[in-house]
Amino acid sequence: MTEGSLTLDRGLALLQAVADAGGEAATISELAVAIGASRAAVYRLLVPLSERGLVWRDGNKVRLGVGLLRLAGEVLPQLRQAAHPVLRELAEKVGATAHLSVAQGNQAQAVAVVEPSWTNFHVAYRVGSRHPLTAGAAGKAMALRPSDSQAWITTVGELQSGAVGVAAPVRGLPGLRASVGVVSLETLDEAVVGPQVVAAAAALTEVLR
Repeated sequence: MTEGSLTLDRGLALLQAVADAGGEAATISELAVAIGASRAAVYRLLVPLSERGLVWRDGNKVRLGVGLLRLAGEVLPQLRQAAHPVLRELAEKVGATAHLSVAQGNQAQAVAVVEPSWTNFHVAYRVGSRHPLTAGAAGKAMALRPSDSQAWITTVGELQSGAVGVAAPVRGLPGLRASVGVVSLETLDEAVVGPQVVAAAAALTEVLR
C-alpha cells in the first residue's frame, strides 16, 4: 500500500471511529486507540477532515461535522437511481409494488418505489414513508443474517390491513442496512416470489458495488 493510500485508509478509519462514538464526542486518545495510531498522527489526520467540515473539534474532543450532511443528502438520490431498474424488473415480474427500504435508526424508510405497469390495481407506497424495523417485511428482513435459514421475510397485514409483504436483505454493502421487497393486496406465492425478491436484492448489491 502506498503512503497516500495508507493515509486515506487511516483518515477513513478515523472518520468511522468518530461516527462509532455515537452521540458522545470521542477524545483524541480514544481515537488513537481505535485506529491504532499515535495521538500525533490523529491530530494530523484531523486537519483535512476539519477543513472539509467532516469533523468538528472542540479541544480534545471530536464530533462529526455538518459537512457530512451535504454528502448524505446526495446518497439517497443516487441510491434511488441505481435501484430503479432492479425494482422495475421485480415489480413487472411479480405484478406488485416493489420497494427499496433503508434503516434510519430504529425505523425502515422507503427510499425507492416502483409500481407495476400492467395490473388493474396495486398498493400505493410513498417514498419517504417510515415504519418500525420490528413491523413489516421490509424492516424485519434487515435483521436476517447470512447464517439464518430464512432468505426472506413474509408478513400479512402488519402495516396495512390485508397487505402481503415479501422482502429480503441487501447484503455485502458495508454501512448499508437495507432490504428489497414487494407489497400486494393479493395473495403472493412466497415460494415463487421469495426467490425473486432475493435475486433482486443480490442484483442491487452488484449494481452498488
